[in-house]
This record gives sequence, structure tokens and C-alpha cells, in this order.
Amino acid sequence: MKLQRNGRTKALAIGALAVVSSLTLAACGSDNNNASSTGGSSSSSTTTASAADCGSGQVLGAGSTAQQNAMQIWIRNFQQQCSGVTINYQGTGSTAGRTTWLEGKTQFAGSDSAMKAADIAKSSSVCGGTGHAINLPMVGGPIAIAYNLPGVSNLVLDAPTLAKIFSGKITTWNDPAIKALNPSASLPSTPIQTFHRSDGSGTSANFSAYLAAAAPSDWSYGSNSQWPAPGGQAAQGSSGLAAQVKQVTGSISYFELSYAKANNATTASISTGSGTPVAVSTDAAAKAISEATVVGTNGDLALKLNYATKTAGAYPISLVTYEIVCNKGNAAATLPALKSFLNYTISDAGQQAAAPAGYLQLPSAITDKVKAAISTLS
Repeated sequence: MKLQRNGRTKALAIGALAVVSSLTLAACGSDNNNASSTGGSSSSSTTTASAADCGSGQVLGAGSTAQQNAMQIWIRNFQQQCSGVTINYQGTGSTAGRTTWLEGKTQFAGSDSAMKAADIAKSSSVCGGTGHAINLPMVGGPIAIAYNLPGVSNLVLDAPTLAKIFSGKITTWNDPAIKALNPSASLPSTPIQTFHRSDGSGTSANFSAYLAAAAPSDWSYGSNSQWPAPGGQAAQGSSGLAAQVKQVTGSISYFELSYAKANNATTASISTGSGTPVAVSTDAAAKAISEATVVGTNGDLALKLNYATKTAGAYPISLVTYEIVCNKGNAAATLPALKSFLNYTISDAGQQAAAPAGYLQLPSAITDKVKAAISTLS
């Protein structure tokens, strides 16, 4: 089924500013939590969450660094109202997060790529023998192509050129392919230094999936959480990639818009063949994510993104990050707190709270399904 954009994305950044700084969670443990964003503490007109709504105890999660900036916002806001719950999330990378969860060490895993069928089949042992893993889409955002080339701004790149850069076929910034996309730019002969993730990463999986879908003739390495192409230099986490681009002249890499914003990184626009090149933004990424289709079955909400989109104004290099949980067989002691926290993150208030950090609110066609799935966790 094709997902329809809910039309609210454009207003998110404005409406979310107050939410980020202070948030009142109304009935944070309910299945239809729509948290209020009216002030830093509870007002007499707002019903705050009771301890029973919040649950109690410590909920452990690990995985995606792409969502780590959002997690920091969510955890801070949630714990302000649910002081009896501690959410501990470690940004270890998507692959490590899925592995840790399958070992039964966490209550949820954050992953920028959906857990595969083979791993879902293994999950019964951590789901009490009665359940299995499900992927819950939780937040979306664009993957920025950031570069460090003094004197060059407004750079335009496309999928074939990026494929050649990241596979080592284009090695200098004044290569004819880059010149053709940037005829008015003064491109130096500076060597290109590519940086990719050293750890297993959903960001790598999504970026390589984009190259495979949009430049199949120039990218023969497929899509993988472990960076699949030879050459280049590696760094740990999205923060590590952003730090390298900031420091190394001639560098180029891929990481979430939130990290590009935090590091004041210069980012490229992407030519998709639809006309005007598309600058990276949450609005442009939302246009692409609205074309996603649900491909998960048996309660799983894994999505298939259209990386080769040619919709005007759609930014094609995007990801959706998931929380992976058991549909049944969750630990009874932490289930109320887990559901309460997930209900907040998928609520309008939770989604909007992450917007100023470079994330986008998922369409209601997705969030409604996630809310329904959370209500049935047991």
C-alpha cells in the first residue's frame, strides 16, 4: 500500500521548537498518546501521566546512531514526566544493536534497516518462545552528502557520480563528471578522500541501497550494513564521519542531516533527473518517504523506500529508523514502561520534538499502524 504524506511536515520545525525545550506528556502510557507541548511543567489544565501510565524501572536499548540525537530529546522529555522510568539507550550502531537485542540484553533495538527474516526467525528465544521480532518505524530523515572543499559551495552530485566517487573510479574534485554537473564552479584538482562507516550501520545500508537502485550500472556492490565497496577510509558512527569531514580537506561522506547541522557541514544537492537538483531537507525527504510501501508481514511494519524516485522536489537518500521489539513475550516488569516510551516517541509531540534536530515526522499512514502495534505488545 502506498503511504500518503499527511501535509504537516512543512510546519514541523516551527511548531516543534517549543516542544524540544519543554514538553508535558499527557497520559504518556496510553495507546493514543498525544503529548501536550504547552510549557515546561504540568499546568492545571493538563492531565499528567500517573506512575501507572508511565510504568517503572529501567528500559535498555541500543543500536542506531542515526536516531541517537532524537533519542536524547525523547528520553529527556519523557523522563521529565515519568521520573520513575529510566531509559538507557546506547548508540552502538544498527548491527550491534540488533545483535545485542537478539542476545536478550536489551528491551529494544534501534536500527536504520529492518531486521531480516532470518533474524526474525531467531528471535523466538528472546520473545518468551511465543513471540517474534517486529520492526516499528519510528522516525525518518535524510542522509546528507557532506563535503569539505573550501571555496566550493552549492555542489551538485548525482547517483552515478557518487557511485564512482565511493567506488574509487573518480579520484579528484575536478573530474569531468563533477564538472559537468557544476559548470560554473571552480573545482580544484584536490584528491577526493571518501569516508565510510567502520561499524555495521543502517546508514551505510540505506546509502548503498540508494546507489544500487539509482545507479545500477555504476554500483556493483549491492546494499549492506557493512560498507560493501573497497577503498576509502573508515570512522566509527555518524559522529565519527562528521568529525572527519570537518577536519579533512577534500573529504566527502554520508551521515544524517542532524549530524550535518550539528557540525555546520557543507552539503551537496542531488540531481535525480527530475529537473532542479534537490537540496537536503526534511521536507524534501518527506516527499520520498511518503512513497514507501509496507512489506513486512505478520505484524511487522518493515518499509521499502523508493530510492530511485524522480518525484520533483523529493530528496532520494533517506532512511527510516526502527525500534525492534517482541510482539509477544516481552519482560513483564518493563513492558509498561517500554510501551509508554514508545507511545510517546510515535505521538505527534514526540515526532515533532525531534524535528529541529533534522528529523521528519512520519506520515500518519505509518504512525497510526505503529500506535496500533504498540497497543498489542504483550
